Amino acid sequence: MKAWRVNELGQPRDVLALEETADPTPNATEMLVKVLAAPANFPDVLMCRGEYQIKPPLPFTPGVELCGEVVSVGESVTKFAVGDRVIGNPSLPSGGFAEYSVLDQNNTFPAPSALDDAEASALSIGYQTAWFALHRRTQLLEGETLLVHAAAGGVGSAAVQLGKAAGAKVIGVVGGLDKAEYARKLGADLVVDRHSEDFVAAVKEFTGGKGADVVFDPVGGDAYAKSTKCIAFEGRIVIIGFAGGTIPQPALNHALIKNYSIIGLHWGLYKAYNQQAIDDCHVELTRLADAGLVKPLISERLSLTEVADGIGRLGDGTTVGRVVFQP
Repeated sequence: MKAWRVNELGQPRDVLALEETADPTPNATEMLVKVLAAPANFPDVLMCRGEYQIKPPLPFTPGVELCGEVVSVGESVTKFAVGDRVIGNPSLPSGGFAEYSVLDQNNTFPAPSALDDAEASALSIGYQTAWFALHRRTQLLEGETLLVHAAAGGVGSAAVQLGKAAGAKVIGVVGGLDKAEYARKLGADLVVDRHSEDFVAAVKEFTGGKGADVVFDPVGGDAYAKSTKCIAFEGRIVIIGFAGGTIPQPALNHALIKNYSIIGLHWGLYKAYNQQAIDDCHVELTRLADAGLVKPLISERLSLTEVADGIGRLGDGTTVGRVVFQP
């Protein structure tokens, strides 16, 4: 099969190589799947650089989520059968940027029939992360104001749609006109271009001075620091990641004085501590997809040969929305 492989660590464009390699072999609890679609995610960029918390042995194939068709199953697989259309997180080092990949049955879910292959492939990590952040960690309520940083990105776009589905008023912060238009298509009530506007002032004006009840922050750095200036009384800031490259050092006295919460979310830990919560989340996401309340907006549908450039552009911060590769 053809697969993109990383033989040494570095920038995605420099280290990703499309190679002929043997099909991966599933173990007893795994399935071999034909990859139908695999989206780009920021962890793929970090993995190429060797900066992600998961460091697969070299050489490896990145691609942390996919939609695929089951080709064969291990002897202990009971949840799926050959021919099933599924979504899930591949068993590294055999990631999704290949013609075939391997999924463990516990990291695999039925693909929602309401979504096509590209849309379904993007329903896993981003939407699960956003759902856990908004419903399990911060308990977003109907009528509250949600501030989403990087609202045109993979996890940010999911947060915008899930916030609207929960009945919240959503403010999306983006960088650039193209990303602003994308955030509007997602349904954000107010979009702020950080390149030309001050989101702190915009949030205060939009909320009549109250501030945002929940801040969804996958960026860190200045985005976090400014968010503390427009967080509401009893507000919650949920930390998703640090795509901006700077890890904030929060002033806990400020959290005390303004009476807000700083909450962390590491979605991957639920696989070790509460797999049932992940399964339940997928059921809810499927319900929302079937009802037309969430639907990943795919901005680019690219071929397998375009992976290195697509992942490189994602790392540069120049992509808009979800970029999906379809072998």
